Amino acid sequence: MSTADFFTEARRLGLKLNLSGEGASPAHTLDNEALFQLPLLAMTILAICKGRSKPELPEIGQLVGECLERTVAGFKGSTQDIGWSGNLRIRTIKALTFLESTGQVVIDKGTREISATELGKKVYTGAVQGESLLAHSMRTIELSYQYIRDEARVRGEVN
Repeated sequence: MSTADFFTEARRLGLKLNLSGEGASPAHTLDNEALFQLPLLAMTILAICKGRSKPELPEIGQLVGECLERTVAGFKGSTQDIGWSGNLRIRTIKALTFLESTGQVVIDKGTREISATELGKKVYTGAVQGESLLAHSMRTIELSYQYIRDEARVRGEVN
């Protein structure tokens, strides 16, 4: 999906992000390299957080890395183990901060589980409609997350 298609679709769906929320703005800044990957990481977080099995905050970087590793052709079967990349984890937290500040995800203070809000689900659903490369990739990421959770259940690590 091109940038022009994204904004056209967002206008068609009537999506609006409130970026002038209450409180101080986050202290982090984004450089050009981070901006390049931030949308993909944000969509990956939404794909992971929208279902019944909610990831916990401490594991989100690892899960995003594992899902991308299983989905992106260049990483399939790779020994790079990008789930452990410090750079990817930092960018994932920046994407998560963006999603939280725009009301697309919430983090439960007690359980530390990350959940997509109705707005986040709406944004995600709009992006995965049709047969675009983005839609196909996001559905594959969803499956990867389900497989990761199923494998963890078999090992007895997840409820």
